[in-house]
Amino acid sequence: MDKYIGDQRATFNALLRLGDFLRNFDQDNGDETSWTAKLQETIALAKHKNGWFTKENVHFALKSWGALLTKSSLSEWMNRFSIPSTKSSTQKTIALIMAGNIPLVGFHDFLCVLLTGHKVLGKLSSNDTLLISFIKDYLFYIEPSLKNKIEFVEGKIEGFDAVIATGSNNTARYFEYYFGKVPHIIRKNRNSVAVLTGEETPEQLNALGEDVFRYFGLGCRSVSKIFIPLGYDFETLFKELYAFHPIINEAKYAHNYDYNKAVYLMSDFQLRDNGFLILKEDGGYASPIACLFYESYDNADTLKMRLRSDWDELQCVVSDNFIEDSVAFGETQRPKLYDYADGVDTVDFLLKISQK
Repeated sequence: MDKYIGDQRATFNALLRLGDFLRNFDQDNGDETSWTAKLQETIALAKHKNGWFTKENVHFALKSWGALLTKSSLSEWMNRFSIPSTKSSTQKTIALIMAGNIPLVGFHDFLCVLLTGHKVLGKLSSNDTLLISFIKDYLFYIEPSLKNKIEFVEGKIEGFDAVIATGSNNTARYFEYYFGKVPHIIRKNRNSVAVLTGEETPEQLNALGEDVFRYFGLGCRSVSKIFIPLGYDFETLFKELYAFHPIINEAKYAHNYDYNKAVYLMSDFQLRDNGFLILKEDGGYASPIACLFYESYDNADTLKMRLRSDWDELQCVVSDNFIEDSVAFGETQRPKLYDYADGVDTVDFLLKISQK
């Protein structure tokens, strides 16, 4: 990538090596054997510290990032921007307040800061300290100059020029108060939905299960609600989702399933239940774990208007081209590098910081 020179070229190359490692860490890596062992140990410890971080989901996250950290993908992404050279840019310190709801959820911000020539000053979520720290240590190993560009802190975060903070709607109010005087991106709760027309193929409905169950539905890209046409027959949907029934063997998920089902039944809500997923008719977007909200519609144009008006609350709309900018079934947890959280272009924000 010719636009990167000096330290920035070294950073770019280090990220390429990281991608190669993440794509192949579960194979015989030769010289990387010791780091492979360290990563496997980290994966086990992450599950011990956070029961939602199962080996399967952590592997999925690592492999997904490995697939994105290639020369072609990174170059295609960065070629959309005018990246200043090291000599002409002004390095800023960017505070990253990371979430920890799913494995490596804060890595995209981390990546954006490094690729735009700034310094990462990160505060990790207590739910995801080990995986991000492993990546930091691996990057230091392959490119020692990055020790001057990455720092994680445990206490009060100070000495920054801009902030990217991710949290709930409640914590966002505090972020606005504390960080409002510096350039910032503050992210709030978002949810993802799917629109079914009744014409979906069995393969599409099976793929929807990936959007619903991956990471136990804890991510903002996880489908938490479906819109269905009036008179929709749930039989085919339940049939195709059954392939995901082993999820009920995960203790934390099963506990949430039992608890939420009991609460709903005591409140006399009418439910649809297949033994591992509760379907509840509800006008909201944010369903609890092991529950999927649904809502019927009788006019496609009216639903499209609603989705557009609620766009700021939605991360993904899954459909078979029901609405523009929708995501294909099964693809919510495979975002491209330019699929930004909340639709805010993080790279553009960081490049503008360089000019201040």
